[in-house]
Amino acid sequence: MDNILKEIASMPGHSGFYYKNMISGDTMVFNEQDHFIPASVIKLPILMEIYRLSALGKINLDTKLLIKDEDKMPSCGALNAFTGEVLADIRTLCNLMITISDNTATNVLITYLGTETLNEGFAAMGLTDTRVNRKLFDLEASKKGIQNVITPAEIGMLLEKLYTDEFISQPVSQEIKEILFRQQIKHKIKEMLPIGTKVASKTGDDDNISNDVGIVYAKQPFVVCFISNKTVPSIFNPFIRKTSLELFNRCNI
Repeated sequence: MDNILKEIASMPGHSGFYYKNMISGDTMVFNEQDHFIPASVIKLPILMEIYRLSALGKINLDTKLLIKDEDKMPSCGALNAFTGEVLADIRTLCNLMITISDNTATNVLITYLGTETLNEGFAAMGLTDTRVNRKLFDLEASKKGIQNVITPAEIGMLLEKLYTDEFISQPVSQEIKEILFRQQIKHKIKEMLPIGTKVASKTGDDDNISNDVGIVYAKQPFVVCFISNKTVPSIFNPFIRKTSLELFNRCNI
């Protein structure tokens, strides 16, 4: 699979890659410890930290939060289409945050929990580099160079824990995977895979950013993370699709 590493090394911008066959244990990595801007991939560790806090009894997923007009964010999501104030429970906001990548839901959850609590939770999950440093669409913070951070290796580790049902408990891991299965933005990792292939994934896109991470349920399931900043999506996205199919074919025998 050296061709994959050679090709990703030739991609424009700053790219990272993490792959692990969950049956054989075979791995392949590229810039896996580098820091990247995650875009919406940051929603995966946020989701997992919320479920960790719920399991510890520190928050209740049925707690309802008020979404005001000033909370509503552009781009992905549905909450910004509602007129007036909206009341939604944390569980619903989590589902919206992942399944349609709702940016309003994400920011409401970040505000409710606070970046300090989230980052303390990330550390408790074994993440040493992944951080929420600002809300989405915080242009002032972005101008100052304040960005959220992930590494391909740490996101891969989270996905491995979900696959093995070792995150908190089997029921919690399964509930999180079910949310990821329902994720509707499937134009990268899943795009070229055979119809019916189960993929638990989360994308992340922004200007010159193209990310997709997930668990692909081939006969030998595998975790894969594609991360790219300062990239050209029209070049990197086809690479994600083609490589995902190549990995699937290798793992489906």
